[in-house]
Amino acid sequence: MTVWDDLVGQEKVSVQLDAAARDADAQVTAVADHTPVAEASKMTHAWLFTGPPGSGRSTAARAFAAALQCVSPDRALGGSPGCGFCDGCHTSLIGTHADVQIIRTDLLSIGVKETRDLVRRAQMSPAGRRWQVIIVEDADRLTEGAGNVLLKAIEEPAPRTVWLLCAPSIEDVLPTIRSRCRHLTLRTPPVDAVADVLVRRDGIEPDVAAAVARATQGHIGRARRLATDERARARRAAVLKLPLRVDDVGACLKAAQELIDAASEDAKQVAEETDVKETEDMKAALGASQGGRMPRGTAGVMKELEDKQKRRKTRTQRDSLDLALIDLTAFYRDVLALQFGTNLALANTEMRDTLDRLARGSSPETTLRRIEAIAACREALDRNVAPLLAVEAMTMALRAG
Repeated sequence: MTVWDDLVGQEKVSVQLDAAARDADAQVTAVADHTPVAEASKMTHAWLFTGPPGSGRSTAARAFAAALQCVSPDRALGGSPGCGFCDGCHTSLIGTHADVQIIRTDLLSIGVKETRDLVRRAQMSPAGRRWQVIIVEDADRLTEGAGNVLLKAIEEPAPRTVWLLCAPSIEDVLPTIRSRCRHLTLRTPPVDAVADVLVRRDGIEPDVAAAVARATQGHIGRARRLATDERARARRAAVLKLPLRVDDVGACLKAAQELIDAASEDAKQVAEETDVKETEDMKAALGASQGGRMPRGTAGVMKELEDKQKRRKTRTQRDSLDLALIDLTAFYRDVLALQFGTNLALANTEMRDTLDRLARGSSPETTLRRIEAIAACREALDRNVAPLLAVEAMTMALRAG
């Protein structure tokens, strides 16, 4: 199985990356053999992967990184780099390769300090004498200052450094950065392709795989989670009951509070799993005494850790809320499809009776206004509006129609 097999439904992108990996391999071989390098090359030092959530942006970036580090002997026989089995491919894919740095954040943004550390690393020569690859999975979360720091590194790249940036859309990246990157757009994978992957790689029953792939509209990660996590299924079922509960003002406010509480519970669970261990590890690293007393001069470090954990909790809560809003949008999309009598496949076929009832009891214009209300709520949350206030405004708009 090659590294490109992980790119579900992205045949065009796979072909482009494969061609670039071949040219990159030829460059490495030419340098080692002291032979001339072809002028026309599909390889470049900076790439920007964009696509909707679930399209596999980071997966594509990792696969490309693995192909750049591939050391399979088949390459000498004309084989394409990216075998998926050699040490270079394997360590790149699991995140342990010395020359592949993967940057992701569970906070709200990536700041200047972290970006400067990346830029310093980018100036180093690769230990394995192939490529120094830096993957930024959340390039859309770079602050303006961090983006300007990164721009300098991309403008004046080190000879063997490759930047792979991932973002939902090209507009999420500074114009000065995206103009210096080769842009690849990924599409939402077909539902059938996602279901097939879940069956083959995760051993999920075909009926279940088909249902979750349809429910998530081709989002691989969410589909896998729905298939394997009972809590995720229960939470989604609760969210999809909300359209039937907004009959009066009291019900709207109660439904909004329950959405916020569910998101807070998600954030609390993540904190319980990571914060305690993270804090204990930090105390041990700083030399805390057996009774828990911290050495002098370490209060600032512990305060910085606490602030980081608070920001991570905020991000987890917002991500959980956003997921609920995406499910609500898909619900009203199904209602709209029924109102227009289209042959579009429904995401929530298990709720067909409820969808039919809402479709008959309202107009397409009303459904569109409700979808717009959900979009406005997501935008408000993105602008740091108080979550409860934003969700209450949305539930009231859903009631008004």
